[in-house]
Amino acid sequence: MPHFVHLETGRHLYGGARQVLLLTEGLLAHGVRSTLVCPPDAEISSAVHPDVNVHQIKMAGDLDASFANRFAKFLKQIQPDLVHVHSRRGADLWGGLGARWAKVPAVLSRRVDNPEQPLLGAIKYGCYEKVIAISSGIVDELQKGRVPSDKLRLVHSAVDADKCQPVWSRQQFREAFGLADNSLTVACVAQFIPRKGHACLLEAWAEVIAAVPDARLLLLGRGPQQKKLQQHVSNSALGASVHFAGFRADLREFLGHIDLLVHPAEHEGLGIALLEAQAAGVPVIASRVGGITEAVADHLSGVLIAPADAGLLATSMVRLLCDPALRQQYGEGGRQHVADYFTPESMVSGNLGVYKEVIDGL
Repeated sequence: MPHFVHLETGRHLYGGARQVLLLTEGLLAHGVRSTLVCPPDAEISSAVHPDVNVHQIKMAGDLDASFANRFAKFLKQIQPDLVHVHSRRGADLWGGLGARWAKVPAVLSRRVDNPEQPLLGAIKYGCYEKVIAISSGIVDELQKGRVPSDKLRLVHSAVDADKCQPVWSRQQFREAFGLADNSLTVACVAQFIPRKGHACLLEAWAEVIAAVPDARLLLLGRGPQQKKLQQHVSNSALGASVHFAGFRADLREFLGHIDLLVHPAEHEGLGIALLEAQAAGVPVIASRVGGITEAVADHLSGVLIAPADAGLLATSMVRLLCDPALRQQYGEGGRQHVADYFTPESMVSGNLGVYKEVIDGL
């Protein structure tokens, strides 16, 4: 039975970590044994399938060069057939070097479309047999960073559509977030960091409230900009219509009750929340950047708009909030879009195909 090590150094169960859960579980059905390596404080360690081994190694971040040695030592002990590195936070560089020192072939999943520094990129990507991009937008960025085309492979992320259907009743959803029966709910699911576009969203929201007074905005997530954004809302006339709901591990249990999901990001590798919303039948408005153009089918499952355009964002939100038939049409289109292109089966098969390129006889 092949044995693979999966390295995920993120502390929280954000989109990338959830992909690791889906992948390792799917690999079990293909007769592949997996070991997950993660930091001791990582949420993924308690969420992974019980048949996946978990090994915790301390990881302090991008500057923790000693991690490469610790990781290499562990790999030499267990001698896996392959290492799959899934995250940044030091893993992409130090994990790759550790695999090289242990003489274990390695592949890397790249989930963000940020530009790469050429010198660092040459060192980092030189450690890997293949680099798996989750969107064509990321492929383009890696090619700009001079990663050889023959090293790049495209495998889209996935969502389990069955787990995206709401478990809560609509009444339970409204009570949990203090919503009136006539409220129309718009949600943004993203970390509070500049590139996610919350400032643009709040600027647009003033126009939305003027046109649709019953609209309510749920901001779901956490991050360094949260206090700044909360202060901005408190000092404006938006306070009663905006709710900072925090990071919700149970998001998928109520996501299908939201009327509209917005994602005004300035950069995005793909956007798992976009896929989960569409799988739940929620229409989407998102920026035409990066992998979002693949995640969202324009005028089929939602609307793609130019980034950082608060006026256009407001107009698009008002239009959909005032047109329930169009919301339903886009919601149905979203379900089909996810079923066609973003299933766990296709993601697992895609990664297995890459592994087979790297390991003879797999």
